[in-house]
Amino acid sequence: MIITVASGKGGTGKTTVAVNLALSLKTANLFDCDVEEPNAHTLLHPAAMHTSSVTVLTPQVNQEKCTLCGKCAEFCKFNAIFVGKTKTMVYNEMCHSCGGCALVCPEDAITEIPRPIGQIHKSTIENVNLLYGELSIGEPIATTLIQAVKNHIDPEAVNILDAPPGTACPVIETMRESDFIVLVTEPTPFGLHDLSMTVDVVRELKIPFGVIINRSGIGDEGVVDFCKQNRIPILMEIPYDRHIAELYSRGIPFVIEIPNWQKQFENLFVEIGRLVKNGL
Repeated sequence: MIITVASGKGGTGKTTVAVNLALSLKTANLFDCDVEEPNAHTLLHPAAMHTSSVTVLTPQVNQEKCTLCGKCAEFCKFNAIFVGKTKTMVYNEMCHSCGGCALVCPEDAITEIPRPIGQIHKSTIENVNLLYGELSIGEPIATTLIQAVKNHIDPEAVNILDAPPGTACPVIETMRESDFIVLVTEPTPFGLHDLSMTVDVVRELKIPFGVIINRSGIGDEGVVDFCKQNRIPILMEIPYDRHIAELYSRGIPFVIEIPNWQKQFENLFVEIGRLVKNGL
């Protein structure tokens, strides 16, 4: 099973939910797909880490062979290649590694070389197999690294994906192929606004989903009313609790210190399985 934990805005508690859910199961794979700012490891504190580099193929132009015909630049819809009066330039950060420029070059002047864009870190903490991507500073395209993280998904295991905030391409790439989406929100006007946008995205993807309300009790009933009106199941409410907040500030998942919450997350997983089975 693939469960993605997402939200419309940052700071709602996606990572908190993802980590505590993973720790509450007998065994789980946890993937932090917020590759621009991964933080699941700050709650799990891995002692040993295996790190590998992720590369993409980027065009390199042989200026001696290049006749400045401009076919490569004409082909590239991302404007990653500029053909000037004396040389052809490649803007690596704009390249999407499609390989089309090398195919259309009549002089075979373009070859593709690997270029590192980030790293993948792996570790095992108790019952959780943690894997997260870390995009290199200055790299603007996160989806390629997210795809590399998702390549490690085990179809025979429980896979929990911690998605980036927002509703842009990195979030959609994380959600794709999921069996269920958990949307974490907070009971505030801002939380409701961004939740409604994320609901529209998930419905376009046609993936079953439900809502967890974090910091329940601090705002209004807008989120609850929205879920009722749209027949969206509220899977869990996590109260605005000083003890939980203190544990988070110390980097401690609250299921470790408050054992009754482990049972609640186990029940959450059972409920998700039921909703997936029923196609809701």
